[in-house]
Amino acid sequence: MDMELSGRTVVVTGAGRGIGLAVTRALAAEGAEVVAGSRSVTDDLEKLAATHPVHPVAVDLASPSGPADLIARAVELTGGVDILVNNVGGLRPRTEGFLSVTDDDWDHALLVNLMSAVRTIRAVLPHFLERGAGNIVTISSVNATLPDPLVVDYGAAKAALTNVCKAVSKEYGPRGIRSNTISPGPVSTALWLGDGGVAATVARASGQDPAAIAESAAGDAVTGRFTRPEEVADVVVWLAGGRASNVTGADFTIDGGLITTV
Repeated sequence: MDMELSGRTVVVTGAGRGIGLAVTRALAAEGAEVVAGSRSVTDDLEKLAATHPVHPVAVDLASPSGPADLIARAVELTGGVDILVNNVGGLRPRTEGFLSVTDDDWDHALLVNLMSAVRTIRAVLPHFLERGAGNIVTISSVNATLPDPLVVDYGAAKAALTNVCKAVSKEYGPRGIRSNTISPGPVSTALWLGDGGVAATVARASGQDPAAIAESAAGDAVTGRFTRPEEVADVVVWLAGGRASNVTGADFTIDGGLITTV
């Protein structure tokens, strides 16, 4: 099936690993030209760029100027931007509870999970408005609507992010610009399964085995497993392409049935 992405230019943030790398690979495979923003250019990203129309850009999207710098670089490299995929995010499990979360912790969570995307959207919108068209796909989280004390600041930031993206869809939809969010549950990336990931952090605090923590989290889904990065990427590709041209202001949950309410 043609996803109508050939010849389109996409900016992907957090593209060096995990979901962002899978999204970059999937979009490039569909014929899109991808400007891949990452705090550091990983080996995997370099290998992908060697065989696909991918332009790695090292950029700190947590810095105030990083998002605008990335969009400016994308325009310089490709002549314009058609699609933005906001993927940057991160969390630190709060194993000692709410009272342990400091103002600095809150600032960091909001900066990485909310403001990086807000600033990137703000930087790209003038280009979309000039063209009379544009498409924003943002990776949020099930924790935007599933509060969890373990990730209280992350969940709050993601809730705000989903709200912002919905507001953008309402303001700019009449001007040809779409905005949608995707809300994954646990995904089999380093964020959950790496040495410093959620499973390892919770295991250290509780004296358990990281594999047991991950297995328990996977068991909370009715499918009994984590989502794969490629499965998130497939939904991004559909939303980014022309076949979803009348979809805006929507949120797509990919959680294996973790959320059981309607």
